[in-house]
Order: sequence, then structure tokens, then C-alpha cells
Amino acid sequence: MIIVTGALGFIGSCLIRKLNDEGHTNILVVDDFYQNKKERNLANKSIGDAIHRSIFLEWLERLQSRVEVVYHIGARTDTTEMDTTIFDELNLNYSKTIWNTCTKYQIPLIYASSAATYGMGEHGFTDSHKIVNDLKPLNPYGDSKNDFDKWVLDQKETPPFWAGMKFFNVYGPNEYHKGRMASVIFHTVKQIKETGGMKLFKSHHPDFKDGEQQRDFVYVKDVVDVLYFLHQEQPKSGLYNLGTGKARTFYDLATATFNAMNLAPNISFIDTPLDIRDKYQYYTQAKMTKLKKAGYKKSFYSLEDGINDYVQHYLLKEKIW
Repeated sequence: MIIVTGALGFIGSCLIRKLNDEGHTNILVVDDFYQNKKERNLANKSIGDAIHRSIFLEWLERLQSRVEVVYHIGARTDTTEMDTTIFDELNLNYSKTIWNTCTKYQIPLIYASSAATYGMGEHGFTDSHKIVNDLKPLNPYGDSKNDFDKWVLDQKETPPFWAGMKFFNVYGPNEYHKGRMASVIFHTVKQIKETGGMKLFKSHHPDFKDGEQQRDFVYVKDVVDVLYFLHQEQPKSGLYNLGTGKARTFYDLATATFNAMNLAPNISFIDTPLDIRDKYQYYTQAKMTKLKKAGYKKSFYSLEDGINDYVQHYLLKEKIW
């Protein structure tokens, strides 16, 4: 049995689609199923069973012999949430228990870290273990992910294989429920439909012009391909960046979205909200050397090709993957 936590969410549900496409149907899906608005993310997917996250840890302890691998994708991902107790419970302590159980019973574990751990990028965007203790995330969410990475690296006993995935700016189908945290592509399509144009954040940094803030945008179909590769190949354990290795501007992103909708770009700028302005990343770009050395050879979607696929096949048709 393969376990996927956060199975109703964006990346988790896309991972289940990937697993199904590879012939895996004996999947235990774990999430908060009470009053959840993401149920359609599991539509037309084949699973073995579903279990609430509140009883999953007990289940894992009792039935560990049935488990092939744990994909721990579930987390609280709201970067504007300031209540650290929520992150301590869901992102740190819950993850520690999963790690300890996987270690005890020697179950491979692949878990979601985040590029939010890199903060302003003072130490670069390399997935070297040497810089983890020096990183300074910009919010409690990033802190929780980095705190778990630090804890993991301090453990003398580990699962037989483990990988902590530092996801960069992931976009793609099944993210409709994320609200403010959904990708800029999602919000661009919504704004274009409603107003005919897209408003990007102005730059409040002297080194960047409006719209030229840069991020490493990675399509979720590439993300789940990498996750599956790591499960199958189990290279050297460790932290792995998961981006494309190529930063692109928000202006490029908005333009590609207009093009995917067969519309002329209509882009204007508004002030970055005050509550995120002093913690805003102006540049991220994953160093992807480690994943390539691990043997991953598949090319990533270009920004234009990923946006075109997402917009034309999912957003405009209001479909999930």
C-alpha cells in the first residue's frame, strides 16, 4: 500500500493521479475529511481506502507491515498565518511522529518541505544540508518547514530512504480551493474573466522593475513525476530542491496566461499589500544539481508550455486532473 497525506489538496491529489497512471490503485489517502471543500480532487481516481488524519498515526503504527512508502504531502501552507501553534501541531510534531514510525518500521518516506525555507535567499537556493541551520525563513510557515528539516538532519536513525522536497512555486490543476495561496496563473485567469485585465504587484525594491520580480515556477505534473521517480529509484537520501532551475518574471507569467487564452496582454500594477511587503521574495531559483546527479533526466515544462496546458485543458474547462 502507498500512503499519501494531504490527499485532497493540490499536490497530493495530483500525485494520486500520477500513481493511478502508473498502475497503482492500492493507495491509502489521508486528510481532514470533515467539512472539506476539496472532495472533487479525488473524483475519477482509484484508491484503496481513506482515513482521517486524526487517526492515521495510530493506523500507521498498527498496520505498518502493509506500507510500501509514505508520501507526506499534507501540511498547513498558509504563508499569512501567524499562529505558530498551528504549525507546531500540523507541520512539525505530526511530521516528527510520521518520521519516527517510518524509521521504526523501515518505511521509505518522501515529505514536503518548501522553498519558503530559503527566506530572502541570503545563502542562495542550494539544497545543501550545510546551510539549513543558517536559513532565515520570512514567516511561521517557512519556519515550521525549516525546523522540521533541521530536526531531520539531526536524527541518527532514519527511514531506509527519505527525501525532503523543497517545492518552489508550484502551479497547476486542482488548486482551485487555495484562495489567496493559489498560483498567480489561477488568479490571472480569474481576473481576466472578470475584468479583462491582470493587476500584478509593483516592485518596492530598487533592483527590480514592476513585474520583473522573478520566481522559479514549476508545473505540478513535473513535481509528481519527480516524486514518483524518487519512490522508484531511491537515490541518496536528503533534501532536494524541486523547481525548474530557471527563474522567470511575473510579467512573463501574465503574458503567457493571456496568450494561452488567445487574448492580447492587458497588464497593470498595484501596490504589494502591506502585510506581505516586507517579507516578499523578489527572486527565487532552484539549484537542481542534486536531483540531476540522482539520475533524474526528464525535461521540465517551460513556463509557456506549462501555462498553456493548465489554462486550456483545466482552468478554461473547469476540470481537475
